[in-house]
Amino acid sequence: MNPFGDRRFPEPWAQPHQARRTPPTDYENALASSIEAAFAAGVWELSGLVAHLNAGGLRTPSGEPWTEARYCDVMARLGR
Repeated sequence: MNPFGDRRFPEPWAQPHQARRTPPTDYENALASSIEAAFAAGVWELSGLVAHLNAGGLRTPSGEPWTEARYCDVMARLGR
């Protein structure tokens, strides 16, 4: 017997802390697109991701080039 009824998987659900109350900013959308492009290009390591972001010209929110530490700081801030 399938515990999900006629569905193969349970309904998608996000915990309240995962849901945003505001839409993403233009910068956040650009950053997400750049990260997705890096993954699509086969970049999986943080060092490669940082290099990809810098090569694409996208800077940190404060306008600095990306470093691994800055990437982690920005992701932590955006994840709040």
